[in-house]
Amino acid sequence: MSQEMKLSKQAIGAIMMALQKSLMEQTDIVPVFEAFKVKQSEEGLVVINPPLVKFNEQTSEQFESAATELDEDKVSEGA
Repeated sequence: MSQEMKLSKQAIGAIMMALQKSLMEQTDIVPVFEAFKVKQSEEGLVVINPPLVKFNEQTSEQFESAATELDEDKVSEGA
């Protein structure tokens, strides 16, 4: 018999952090998901080793560059 489980808010946050890390580092997300260690709690499944997303000067510059490109695209679409 299989037991139904749900993701806790923490596990959903861990998935979102994995997505963000994968996008920032332009890496495959599958190994991150495969490395997840989970346990069941009262709130649902919890990831006990969530990924860390590190911000530094370089990532800050990447975000600023991407935001500028998005703003420019919006302006050109409206013209």
